[in-house]
Amino acid sequence: MATVAEWVQGARVRTLPNSIAPVLVGSGAAMGAFSWWKALLALVVALSLQVGVNYANDYSDGIRGTDDHRVGPLRLVGSGVATPSSVRLAAFVCFFVGAVAGLALVVASGQWWLLAVGAACIAGAWFYTGGSSPYGYSGFGEIAVFLFFGLVAVLGTQYVQAGTVTWQGALCAVAMGCFSASVLVANNLRDVPTDRVAGKLTLAVRLGEERTRVLFVSLVAVPFLVTVMLALSTPWALVGLVAAAPVVPAVKRVVGKETGPGLIPVLQSTGLGMLLWAVVTALALGLFHS
Repeated sequence: MATVAEWVQGARVRTLPNSIAPVLVGSGAAMGAFSWWKALLALVVALSLQVGVNYANDYSDGIRGTDDHRVGPLRLVGSGVATPSSVRLAAFVCFFVGAVAGLALVVASGQWWLLAVGAACIAGAWFYTGGSSPYGYSGFGEIAVFLFFGLVAVLGTQYVQAGTVTWQGALCAVAMGCFSASVLVANNLRDVPTDRVAGKLTLAVRLGEERTRVLFVSLVAVPFLVTVMLALSTPWALVGLVAAAPVVPAVKRVVGKETGPGLIPVLQSTGLGMLLWAVVTALALGLFHS
């Protein structure tokens, strides 16, 4: 039976910047319409779905045998410390919590069409590695991450608070989508050898390692281009360039052809860069927008 510490590790807490950062920057993009309690509910939705998809991936990959020789952190099912049914239940509980928080936001905003968006998010979380034809096994994971952790998360957070979507919010959504996709690209680059053997045709497996490294560098460059464009709204947005501090070492490792465990720090550094960018950009837009 898995310990509490193992369940926490299985939740992959180091991936949580992927859900925290979009809510922060989406709240900053709401500018004068910021609502702390709506932002908090949006954060609950994002965190619940993030942990839920992590447990769902653990379950689905575990029963398929994909995690039998995993390089990265502990996998509950693959390692045998937890039963598949208990991990699946944990995923469903997380999805339920996210659904309840999302429903509260829908009621508060009066925009009932957002229920369809929420349902799509939960379906996307489950079928990433779940079901008979998981799209994560076919190279579409990065597109889904860009969509859900970028466009939906940022613009959804902005919309439920401000009742509108702005060009600043759209740019931030693109930046967050690229950051989140780059984390997945680095993760899949690390797992290319084991994924190829397991028949998991991620984008990294399809592209090959060299082109995947180019893709990673291209994705992490986008948020800094967005920073320059956001300076049209407020020069303070340029503070976002400070996020280059943790991102540059990650780029060096990827360009330097690190493999396997050598790529684990890339995930951490890129996630830190994403969170740092979101914090300073949210503050710049929220406090100093024109």
